[in-house]
Amino acid sequence: MNDTQLPEAVWRKSSYSGEGGNECVEVAILGDGAAVRDSKDPQGGYFTVPEAAYSAFLAAVK
Repeated sequence: MNDTQLPEAVWRKSSYSGEGGNECVEVAILGDGAAVRDSKDPQGGYFTVPEAAYSAFLAAVK
């Protein structure tokens, strides 16, 4: 888990996350993959995945 900040990141979450929106993950697309963090604790860190892994994940869950 990375605890440094990504000031250039634009974090987003699914529109299916509901009104509260604090029980899901947020994703920021980076130049070489994606960063993922917990919406309940956005300052708590994030992890990154390579572009190919993130693309495979999206294909599997659609």
